[in-house]
Parts: sequence; structure tokens; C-alpha cells
Amino acid sequence: MSKIRLHGIASFLYFIIRKRYEDASPRETMSARITTPESAKSTFFAVYQRPFGTKSIANSIGMITGNKKAMINIKRDARLLVQSLFLLLVLWLGYDFFQFVMNDEVLHRRPPGVEAFLPISAFISLRYWLYSGILNGIHPAGVILLLFFIFISLIFKKGFCGWICPIGFFSEWLQKLHKAIVAWLGFRHGSRLKMPSFLDWPLRFLKYLLLFYFLYAIFWAMTPHDVRTFLYSPYNRVADIKMLYFFTRMSAETRWALLILVGLSLLIPFFWCRYLCPYGALMGLLSMASPFKIRRNAQQCTLCQSCTRICPANIKVHTLKTVISDECIGCQQCVQSCKGPSATLFFALPQNRFQLRPIAHGALIVALFVTVYAIAQLSGFWHNKISYEEYRFHKKYIDRPLYLHHRGKVAPYEEKILRSYGFFFDDEPEGNSDEK
Repeated sequence: MSKIRLHGIASFLYFIIRKRYEDASPRETMSARITTPESAKSTFFAVYQRPFGTKSIANSIGMITGNKKAMINIKRDARLLVQSLFLLLVLWLGYDFFQFVMNDEVLHRRPPGVEAFLPISAFISLRYWLYSGILNGIHPAGVILLLFFIFISLIFKKGFCGWICPIGFFSEWLQKLHKAIVAWLGFRHGSRLKMPSFLDWPLRFLKYLLLFYFLYAIFWAMTPHDVRTFLYSPYNRVADIKMLYFFTRMSAETRWALLILVGLSLLIPFFWCRYLCPYGALMGLLSMASPFKIRRNAQQCTLCQSCTRICPANIKVHTLKTVISDECIGCQQCVQSCKGPSATLFFALPQNRFQLRPIAHGALIVALFVTVYAIAQLSGFWHNKISYEEYRFHKKYIDRPLYLHHRGKVAPYEEKILRSYGFFFDDEPEGNSDEK
């Protein structure tokens, strides 16, 4: 990186502290004028100042890059920035966890955030917590994150799907590629292929069937003893490592299944999210109770249908006064695309109170995430209680039958033996699991 670019970055940080910025002309960028630390400082005192705001931050980012055409409009791209932030977090967690599994020397770096990818274990831990009063210490962060995602969906529609989920983010980029291919084939720009209505409705019920199957199995079919046996089993203790091995030791069948899903999502945008994702089904059902919804002022609406054309969930927004649909992800693309008066379409509480702009929407989600993370850390419910020595033991024998499961049934084990090896348990011995 050149010295000029470093001076530009230093100037940006200085600007953040001062909460001011200069009014650069379109043909002149900050990085082009800043050549020394002295000129960087004088830049911020030489010209008139404006109040600190999102536009000023966005312009400063563009000035640092030296490309005004590539400037980030934070108000317009708030969701993109939040999605990118969570994607980077997921990639960092994945890399850190990969290092944790593959290298014994960095065992202290296990990132608890990977437990977000263990929803089944989180639901079983939640049930155990409800009837025993004990938040299981095997994967506690998974439960915390599950409750956070549920809370977000109860407040901000399917906020998890529209603002946080990396799979949803990847599906959006597949949709962009889909639109580009459709336009290249000669169809109208921005158009996309849709599933026929007579197939769309039945297929949408698939994800709910999967959801109800999991909920029935966990909250009805499993006895309290079954729940406890699963949570403290060798399999559940290494469920995060098993999840990693699912990708690093991928079979040919799994590889083809993933490629088919990607291909279907490219052919029919959001195929996985719309038809198969049970997690999204749960968030969708809960989101119907959300106080924040997309609301339309019918008197102001020009019926241009821009909102309907851009909606990733194929909702006919221009025909509704309030979008209650379980498919709405609260992305606010319809709000931003609206060509009518400013009071036509908004994301707000009933009676159009407290209209939430995308930038405030994203800021609240990030702030809530940071708050939940901080509370979990301070309360001791973020990191699991499995010791490094126990992890070393599991990694050594993880390919043995003891670490397998079949349709939710884990391999039988004797609790006394596990305790003798120093395995972690939250409660007092229950006895030999084979005697139950």
C-alpha cells in the first residue's frame, strides 16, 4: 500500500474523531491531494465543515479509495453492509474453527459462534433448559444465538433471513446472476423465472413439513431421558467438528446434492430458502407476529408495481396495505424502489408509527447482536465447558462408532465411564445409560 493511501486512511480516522469532512469537488479526490501528514491535517481545517452523518462517512470511504464512482451509499446499501459484515464474521469463525480442529496448538481459540450452525442441538438444549432449568454447557452459544434469531424474527419480520443468514446472502447473488443470464437471453432487464403457482404453493409446504417433523421429534417424541442422553453423548460433544468434516470430507453424493441445490437456486431464485429451509420456515411463522411490517399508503400509491417486481419473495406488495406474508424477509428493497411520494411505502409499526429506515434497521440488528454477545460473555453462557484435554480425546477417536448417530439416536454409552475420563456434565450422575 502506498504512502499516499496510508495517509488517506489516517485522514479518514482523523475525520471520524473530528466528526467533520470537507466538500471535495467531483473531479478531485482526497487521496489525490493528500501527499504528506501535514497536508492530511490541513485538509480538514482548510474548507468549510458540515455536520457528521452517514453521507459524510460514505463520501469519506469513497475518497479514500480514490474512486468516487465506487463510493458506498450507506443509506442505500445498509443491508448489503450488514450482510457483508456477518458474512465476514462467518468466514472468520470458519477459518478459526478449522485451525482449532486441525492444529492442537491453538485449542484455546475455539470460536463459540460456530454453534449457530448446530440448530438441532440448540433446539434439544432449549428443551432441556425448559424442563430442567439448566442451560446445557456443551453448546450454550447455539441456544443463545437461536433465541436471538427468534427474537429478531418476532420484531423485524424474517430479519435473520434478510440481514444475517449467509446462505440467504449467497442466494441473493445467485439471483443477480440469474437476472443477468435472463437478460442475456433477451428477456426484459430485471425479469426472473418463477415457479408456476400450481407448483409454488405445494412446494412451499415442504419446508414446513420438515420443520414440524423436527419440532415433533424434539418436543414430543423425545423423552426427558432421551434429551439428556443426546446432549451428553460423545456425538453431540463433537457435533461442531462433525459439521466441519461434512464439508472437508465431503462424499460424492453430498457434493452432487449441493451442486444440484445451487443449480436449482440459479434456475429458480431462492429455491432453497423458499421451498426447503426449515429454519426459514420457523422464522417465517414467527415473523407473522412481528409489529414491524411493510405498510403501504394506498392513497399515495401510483401502482407502478416497482415494489412487486423487486420483491425477492414474489409478494404482490402493490396490492396490499400491510404485508403479513411469512415469506417477507424485511429487506426493504420494495421501500427503496418505490417511485411514489415518500409517504407511500415504509417499514413501520401499526398506524404507521416509528417508520424504520434501512440504515436504522441494520444498526438495530447489529446493536442487538453485540448486546446479546456481550451479555452471554459476561454471564458465562458463551463458551462451552468442554476442556482442551477432552477435545483432544474426542479428536483422537472421533471416527469410532461411539461418535455416530442414526436418525437422532446416538450410540449407547455409559455415563460413569465418560465421567471417569473427565468428560463434562452439568448435573449429577444419572446412572448407566444402558439401564434405561
